[in-house]
Order: sequence, then C-alpha cells, then structure tokens
Amino acid sequence: MDIQILADSLGEPATAALFGVLTGLVFGVAAQRSSFCLRAATVEVARGQLGTRMAVWLLTFSTAVIWVQSAQMLGLFNADQSRMMSVAGSWSGAIFGGLMFGVGMVLARGCSGRLLVLAASGNLRSVVSGLIFAVVAQMSLHGWLSPVRDWIARLWVTPGGRNVELTTLVQLPHEAGLAIGVLIAAIALLLARKNRIGWQVLIFASGVGFSVALGWIMTFRLAQIAFDPVAITSVTFSGPSAKTLMFFLVPLPALDFDVGLIAGVFAGAATSALFAGTFRFEGFNSESAMRRSMLGAAMMGFGAMLAGGCAIGAGVTGGSIFVATAWLALFCMWAGAMAADYFIDQPA
Repeated sequence: MDIQILADSLGEPATAALFGVLTGLVFGVAAQRSSFCLRAATVEVARGQLGTRMAVWLLTFSTAVIWVQSAQMLGLFNADQSRMMSVAGSWSGAIFGGLMFGVGMVLARGCSGRLLVLAASGNLRSVVSGLIFAVVAQMSLHGWLSPVRDWIARLWVTPGGRNVELTTLVQLPHEAGLAIGVLIAAIALLLARKNRIGWQVLIFASGVGFSVALGWIMTFRLAQIAFDPVAITSVTFSGPSAKTLMFFLVPLPALDFDVGLIAGVFAGAATSALFAGTFRFEGFNSESAMRRSMLGAAMMGFGAMLAGGCAIGAGVTGGSIFVATAWLALFCMWAGAMAADYFIDQPA
C-alpha cells in the first residue's frame, strides 16, 4: 500500500480514520471471538486459578509485545516518536488511576474495551456503561474533573518532560523486550495446553495483540509522510471514546485514527457476533446491578484518563512499547481488580 498516494487522494485525516477502522475491525473480531478480557483474567487469579481467561490475556499481551518489538527491530516503527513516550508520564496517575480503573472494571464487569465489544454484540448494559465511561472520560480530560486529574497527575511525574522506557530504566538491552514477549508467550501456550484451549481461540487471542502492532505501524508510517502532525498511537479506548462522543456533539467534527478505531471495533465485534450466532439483546437484571455498573463505568472513565490509558491502552498498547508508567498502571489495575473481587464479589 502506497500511503502517500492514499493520503493524497483521501486526505490525511480520512486516511488516519481509515487506518483506525482497519485496526478496529481486527481488534473487534478477534476480541469478540476470543472473549479477551482483563477483568476475567484478574478474577481467575484472585480466586486461585490459572484458567482460560488468563491464558488468553497472556497470549494477547505477549503477541502485542513480540509484533511491536519485532517491528522496531525491522525499522517499521519507532516507539520514541509515539504519543505515549513523547509526553511526561505520571507515576502518581498510574498508581491512583490504575487502582481506580481496576476496581471499576470489576464493578462494571468488563473494561472499557470489553464493554464496547459487548455493546456491539447486543448487550444493552454495556451500552449504558460505555456511554457513562465516555462522558466521565471527557469530563476528566477537558471538563469539571480535569483540575482534580491534573492535580493528582502532577504529584509525581517522570523527569525531562518525557516518559521512561522500562528496559532502559532497569538497564536492560532493548532486545530484552522481545525476549520478555517470547517468555510470556511460552507461559501462555503452556496454560492454553493445560486448559485445552482450541486453536481458533488462540488465533483470535493473538489477533487482538496483532491489532495493537497494526495500529502502531500504520500511524507511524502516516506520520512520516503527513504534512500536518499525526499522533503515533494504537489501540486504546479512553481518549478515543471521549473523542468519538464529541464527534457527534460538535459542529464540523474532525476525523482521525481514534474516531475510526471506535467505529471499526464496533463494526468488527457486531459482525463477528452475528456470524457466530451470539448476538442477543440483554439488559440489567436489577436496579442494584445497574447502579454497580454505572459506578464502575464512572470510575473507569476517570481512572483511565488519570492512568494514561485503559486496560488495553496502557495495559497492552503501552506495555508493548515498555512505557514504564503503563506497566505500573497495569500492575495497579491488576491489584485493584483482584482486591475488588476479593472484598466485594467473593463474600457474596
């Protein structure tokens, strides 16, 4: 594909949106068919199990790391130019935002990405929760909650106005990133064999990780030839959800990768659910379940913006390029989710 010709014919914003749609389609289909979900994996671990959900999550994460690190070695992508690395990271935001997001995704029974996939499959509970997530994320970015987010985020930031690469921070060679990905993939495959996971699920779980690399590479290549600055980014759902919400609320909305991503994920997941025969409308079972999901979605919206990304944006996309604050946020999401399951769900 000649990106220059595509950008000249469609325009750079439309090209970025198209790349977002393509990335989202891969993610939506793969996530729907593999049932990829960080919340489900954390619940398994909190209950002393290493089952199917954990194997799927580890395979997705390791696939993203392997593809992205390999792309860097081949010169197809440069993480140093990405949006995540080019701005100051917040250690305090990663800790408090990660913990809040982890608790929220247990209450809402799914992270923001999982909610979008479920909403596309007919789950009306996820539609409501997803809208609340997007509204609170926008409020945290530019609205009433932004001063609180800024105050917490500025408590402890990375030096030099840039984020920190984890392997550099712990004084490991850059090649260690690929080795870590291969090691995690081996653990994932061992768990998959132990739990007798079919090859189709493994392929689709790998597809979720591949979509992360696809987004990184396409936005990087577009940025190299674009006249106007193009954000080098990939799959995430906090900022894009807020941006997509505003796309429908403001005059003359702008197209970009983020807006295309949300549309692509929704279309891919809906198509996959229809073909698999799993599309069905579902609602809340009770008022308490609705209150719980709404609270969880609000916590995720604020937590994701504070942590620098959601379970996928920080946890997998940021993790794949070894953004140090993203790894810290992911750790805190695991800790928050496991604590929430232990103290809230397990006693019941």
